[in-house]
Amino acid sequence: MVKIGAHVSPGNVVTEAQVRGADIVQVFLGNPQSWSTPTFSHAGGSAGMKQALLDAGIDAYVHAPYLINIPTTNNKVRIPSRKALQQTVDAAFEIGAKGVIVHGGHVPKEDDPAAGFANWKKAVDQLDMKVPVFIENTAGGERAMARTLEAIAKLWEQVGHTDIGFCFDTCHAWAGGIDLTDAVTKIKSITGRIDLVHANDSKDAASSGRDRHANIGQGNIELAQLIAAIKTANAPVITETPGDEQEQAADITLLRSRLG
Repeated sequence: MVKIGAHVSPGNVVTEAQVRGADIVQVFLGNPQSWSTPTFSHAGGSAGMKQALLDAGIDAYVHAPYLINIPTTNNKVRIPSRKALQQTVDAAFEIGAKGVIVHGGHVPKEDDPAAGFANWKKAVDQLDMKVPVFIENTAGGERAMARTLEAIAKLWEQVGHTDIGFCFDTCHAWAGGIDLTDAVTKIKSITGRIDLVHANDSKDAASSGRDRHANIGQGNIELAQLIAAIKTANAPVITETPGDEQEQAADITLLRSRLG
C-alpha cells in the first residue's frame, strides 16, 4: 500500500500527522525563505524528533529552503545555495529523514541554460548525500532546469551518474506544460526513478507557469487523470494542499480511497 501524508509543522510532528491521518510527513527545518541554518523546534531537538517519528512509525521527508538555486550563475546565490543544501541534508540525517527535496532552480534570463546544468553537476559531485536528495520539477521559468521534459533530460545528463533522485509534483507538471497522461512514464524513462510524489491539484490552467496548489479534486486537473499519474509513479505521496488539518485530512482520505 502506498504511504500517503502531508507537509506539516515540525514542532509537534507526530500529532500533526495523526490529526490528518498521515502515514508520512514532509517538513521544513527552519524558515524556508531564509539562509539561516536548520533548526529543530521539536521537544528534545533533533534526537527528540527522530525518536518520536520512530515510535510512531512515521517516515519524514525534509523540503529544502525555497531560496536555494543550485544552477544559477550568480555567485552570491549559488555559493550559499550549495551550503544551505548540505546543511539541510545534514539536518535531515539527524532526524532520520528518508530524503531531502530541492527545487531544480533556474539561470538568469541572459544566461545559457547549459551553464545551469553544469552547475548542478558540480554541486552533486561535491554533495555529501547522508540521506537521498530528490530534485523536484518546477512550474515556471523559461530557463528552469526541471520544468520541461527536455530540460529534465539535459539535467539528468549531468546528474544521472550519481544517486540523485526525483520528486514529481503533479501541479508543477500541469502548470509547466507536461501532459499528465504520460508524464510519469516519460520522466521515468529519463531519470529511471520517481522517489516521491507531491500530489497537488492546480488552481490554474495547464501550461500557466503558475505554482498555485488546490485541494485534490477541487482544481483544474481532472481527478481521474491526477490519480492515474500518482498510481503510475508508485512512490510515497505527500500533499501540499491549502487549508487546515481537516481539509488536508480530506485530501489524504480521498487519495487513499482512490489509490488503494
